[in-house]
Amino acid sequence: MLDVISEREDVPRERLSKAVDGGSLVLVKNARRDIDPLAIGEGVATKVNANIGFSPGELSVELELEKARVAVDAGADTLMDLSVGGDTSSTRKRILKETSVPLGTVPIYQAYAGRGLEFTLEDYLKEVESQCREGVDFMTIHAGVTLEGVKHAGERIIPVTSRGGCFLAAWMRKHNLENPLYTGYDDILEVLREYEVTVSLGDALRPGCLHDATDKAQLHELKVLGELTKRAWEAGVKVIVEGPGHVPLDQIQRNIELQKKACQGAPFYVLGPLVCDVGVGYDHITSAIGGAVAGMYGADFLCYVTPSEHLGLPDVKDVREGVIASKIAAHAADVVKLGRRGRDDEMSRARFNLDWDRMFELALDPDVKKRYKGDKKGGECSMCGEYCALKVYKGE
Repeated sequence: MLDVISEREDVPRERLSKAVDGGSLVLVKNARRDIDPLAIGEGVATKVNANIGFSPGELSVELELEKARVAVDAGADTLMDLSVGGDTSSTRKRILKETSVPLGTVPIYQAYAGRGLEFTLEDYLKEVESQCREGVDFMTIHAGVTLEGVKHAGERIIPVTSRGGCFLAAWMRKHNLENPLYTGYDDILEVLREYEVTVSLGDALRPGCLHDATDKAQLHELKVLGELTKRAWEAGVKVIVEGPGHVPLDQIQRNIELQKKACQGAPFYVLGPLVCDVGVGYDHITSAIGGAVAGMYGADFLCYVTPSEHLGLPDVKDVREGVIASKIAAHAADVVKLGRRGRDDEMSRARFNLDWDRMFELALDPDVKKRYKGDKKGGECSMCGEYCALKVYKGE
């Protein structure tokens, strides 16, 4: 397995083995699923996740499957099924069957959808085991949000923006009891270990706006996530740690450094981060800006954001644009973080030679050729035409 990943990632096998043993690199794959494992973490390319899944008002399984296919074709390294309501199990099984990238889920969605605020740890464990048996490769577990963290969230403009986080915060407030995912964490780990499923420690109190970034609630949860990371390692479970959220540009580096220290180098999975709150309709761009900076400073895994973030369920076009924006961010980070500029230099040579076929091959967007090839009949593009700088320089 490591030999294949070593070749794919162009990283020495010994370095990969050391990182896996130390927990800074995870190989994501359910033991029951017949796919290639995905390496996420130290020393390998920054990966991109695409969220799909229906909501109560939009229950089209076929549409979500089409989104899954489009996301993978556009370069998504993983998918997360965030479906709520409807026949979520059948949807997951079809995604698992019809795609070959790791699939993640958030089991609290189904536990809550079935019982509301009366769900129990037993209900949750049944859902986790059911999804593990189906073949889910990684799961967001919101075990780090506690009663104390929820108390700090009351000081925010937006107390809780995470869907899973709000379910648990509401449960704790109603029952005046500690988070059952925190108190029952060892039981959850036991199930995940059996199926070799990676735990993605959810940031239930991630900031939902710039004002709330790097505040008491976020930092309290991060401290707990650090403790949970260690416990997962001790239990033999692979760990990814999720992070913000909405973060100003000047706080991104600090956020990465805080997470890496608190969680002892575990791979960091960020939603964006979005660097402003007013990019509505273009949040794939605000997210890509933050993702590139976060990746440069050490984030390992970017969750895409689509143009419809904060507005509604993304359509197929939104999914594709979100993936491409995040792939650009990931690559921009890797140019700095890993020194991977070879593809860019090849693109530059192709541009100098006006080698359009090669340029289209190297583009991160696999469909760019369909949109722009028609402009290239005369060799140069239509921007400059006969005044093409490259042709003039070469005396053509």
